[in-house]
Amino acid sequence: MTSLPQKRQPRRGRIFPKYTIPPEELARRRAKRIELGKRCRVIFERLRPELIEQYYNWFIAIEPDSGDYLIDPKLEGVIQKGQERYVNTDVKLTIFRLNETGTCGTI
Repeated sequence: MTSLPQKRQPRRGRIFPKYTIPPEELARRRAKRIELGKRCRVIFERLRPELIEQYYNWFIAIEPDSGDYLIDPKLEGVIQKGQERYVNTDVKLTIFRLNETGTCGTI
């Protein structure tokens, strides 16, 4: 009688374990993102009443340091405008939608 081959156990773990991001760094990045979102939300709440009538459901990208914003009816359009305007810079933008809640999608 022939013996059946052993079933191989899948290897579990990271491919490059030395590139694992420490939890402290992940927490720092998350806090930075939340802080950026809060700063942009303040500007969005200030702009929304004057823009919602004419641009309802359009996308708006806000740069929190200068208060500049980009607006377009499509998400791809606002992303493209951001890339053209802030080429070769390390600017972080937050994208909202000009509606009652400011959210860009459904949950």
